[in-house]
Amino acid sequence: MSHLEEKQLSREEIYTGSVLHVIRDTVELPNGDISHREVCLHIGAVAVIPLLDDGRVIMERQYRYAHGRVFFEIPAGKLDTPDEDPTKAALRELREETGAIASRIIPLGEIDTTPALMNEKIHLFLAEGITFGERELDDDEFLDVELVPLSDLVAMTMRGEIKDAKTQIAILKAQRILDSRKSL
Repeated sequence: MSHLEEKQLSREEIYTGSVLHVIRDTVELPNGDISHREVCLHIGAVAVIPLLDDGRVIMERQYRYAHGRVFFEIPAGKLDTPDEDPTKAALRELREETGAIASRIIPLGEIDTTPALMNEKIHLFLAEGITFGERELDDDEFLDVELVPLSDLVAMTMRGEIKDAKTQIAILKAQRILDSRKSL
């Protein structure tokens, strides 16, 4: 597929913040023309769908400033370093945000959130064998935790009531895993 690739010719640093790094690259297109690409670079993130033994999922309600509203989503957070083990980061975020401690964690794959604008990759996990300890929210983190049956979350996703993409994907993948277990 090299006939589709673009070649970076130069890079201009636009902004470096605590979460995002914005660059503007000059690129050569496959036809030889020159163009520009503005991209947000991101360290990466994890998201966890924590499934309790009774079929309920630990969900969060959290205000998302960019959209100006509260989102209903699974626990998630960014990696602390580019080389942090995503499994360890997922377990950390789950415990910090909800107090949940998982004895089993199953990778659900990775998603590229907004490939036209960002290089953010989110590692998705299903957590099971949940026990509870204390939450350790960051100073700037405010969220409510709710327990909702997975079947209700699937229905909410299909009705368009859950808007967060990582949450939609994790819900549907978790349901698919549970369905495949039942058929064994």
